[in-house]
Amino acid sequence: MLKWGVFFTTILSTALFWASDVSAQEEITFELKLSKEKLGINERLRAEFTMNKDGDNFNPPSFEGFKVVMGPSQSIASSWINGKRTYSKTYTYILVPTARGRFTIKQATIEINGETYKTLSKTVEVTAAVDKPNDQKTVDDVADESLHLVAEVSKGNPYLNEAVTVIYKLYVSPNINVTNYRSLDSPKYNDFWSQDIPVTKHTAQNGTYKGKPYRYVVLKRVVLYPQKSGKLDIEPLSLEIFVDVPTNRRDFFGGRIYTQTSKTVSAGRRTLTVKSLPEAGKPANFGGAVGDFKFQVTSSKKRLNASESLQAKVEVSGKGNLKLFQLPEPELPSSLEVYEPEYNENVRTNLSGMEGKVANNYTVVPSFRGKYPIPSISFSYFNPKTSRYVTLNSEEINIEVLEGPAGNNTVSPVASNVNKQLVVPTGKQFHFIKLRPNLTKIGTDYFFGSNTFYILLFAPILLIPIAVFSFKKREAIASDIEGNKIKRANRLAKKYLSTAKKELGNKEAFYVALEKGLHNYLKAKLKIETSEFSKEKITSILDEKLVDSLDIEGFISLLTNCEMARYSPFSDVQMQQDYEKASEVISKLDKQL
Repeated sequence: MLKWGVFFTTILSTALFWASDVSAQEEITFELKLSKEKLGINERLRAEFTMNKDGDNFNPPSFEGFKVVMGPSQSIASSWINGKRTYSKTYTYILVPTARGRFTIKQATIEINGETYKTLSKTVEVTAAVDKPNDQKTVDDVADESLHLVAEVSKGNPYLNEAVTVIYKLYVSPNINVTNYRSLDSPKYNDFWSQDIPVTKHTAQNGTYKGKPYRYVVLKRVVLYPQKSGKLDIEPLSLEIFVDVPTNRRDFFGGRIYTQTSKTVSAGRRTLTVKSLPEAGKPANFGGAVGDFKFQVTSSKKRLNASESLQAKVEVSGKGNLKLFQLPEPELPSSLEVYEPEYNENVRTNLSGMEGKVANNYTVVPSFRGKYPIPSISFSYFNPKTSRYVTLNSEEINIEVLEGPAGNNTVSPVASNVNKQLVVPTGKQFHFIKLRPNLTKIGTDYFFGSNTFYILLFAPILLIPIAVFSFKKREAIASDIEGNKIKRANRLAKKYLSTAKKELGNKEAFYVALEKGLHNYLKAKLKIETSEFSKEKITSILDEKLVDSLDIEGFISLLTNCEMARYSPFSDVQMQQDYEKASEVISKLDKQL
């Protein structure tokens, strides 16, 4: 028994020595914290001397230039987290300045584990009296000082049609906690082509605001392309933020008591000075392209027969305003039949702007055999990085038609479409058409009196009752006005809102699909890209179409809900109501449009 007692005593002493050694290795801190570094002569200053180990013989500074009106008050906080103990001890003084000027709060000392530790000196500036001294600060005042919504603009002096990125950041002081927020007013971006870059995850990051440590979250990102020169305003983004603000009261365990309040913050109006594109050196064929591009003209075939088709593609790729300019048109020989081009785009928008490619695909059908050159065409754009115009030329393409009627070789193959090429008959121009078909007899059976003859004879008589029944059924359906309205609304809802219905219960996906469905409906009815328009523009278009004002308001309110749903909590009941309202609004608009 004695041996086991010695063994456990040895283990216990070793563990205590290890714990004391780890504790000794922890860094000891002793620092001065001020409530502010600049204050009015009628304000109060709170000075806190905080240490992470218990000490003795605390010696405060003399507080030259200040009068101590309260303190020292002592508070101790201790906790165990994951088996690790945290400790802090604080001496707090409330000071009142006695004169204006710059004063230094000198070092305080404390003895911890037999060693003396000192705080760093800090300078405080005392100014003239302020209108609202900090000893009268309310919870709302603290929230005002601790929340800042900032719109960071990538470029304040862009060229016309040059990409500008706007990032909205919410800066939050470490002294408060944000619990929720909702959007009050979103910018309209008038005179800009705009594209939102969705923020999929709101992650807090450490940063500074006016030289002080803050946490910030990116709330919104948008890419703008100014559509006219001069001074253009970016409207502010306004949010209502719900926060928990600490008070001077503490609970039974010494923890600070928080109170909740809300504050409206705005990013402020920003103004861009948009430069016009220079006139000097502007090419005659310049179509408004701004960025850095590549240009090419390609053909799917270079050798084919008459009446066969080929695809001629005019393509521009790179970075810039790809959706905002016209592609150049190729000059093709008049003997080549050319159809209206099919427009294709593969463009993605990121924080630096649009990137990808756009193309026109021309279907070309030759009429005569021969050789036809597709001349080189040029494409011009303005590069904002170099502030210069650039002209690119495509390569000449030669098309050889091997078989087909012969044309008049004396006429230039690149003649305009007005002067059509003359056709000279040679007797061989239709030699590729088969003139002697190989026909065979289909048999000697007679049609009259056959089974097929009698089936075809009596089939109409048998179909008469079916036709009468179908007619009466259709007449009954047509007379059911309310039923037809419901069916029509259901068909339209199923057509344009099918994706939204599948996402019921998934807030973000539902409202994205709902907004897309509403825009697609107007796109189908009005033949316009409504997704590029503001709500005011859509309202004016529907008003011009003599749509009832109540129906317009219902449509716009749905679009507003789609935007607000990105920032506000929406219930399943609200989503179901918005879906039913969308079906009703589409039905009413369809009757009027």
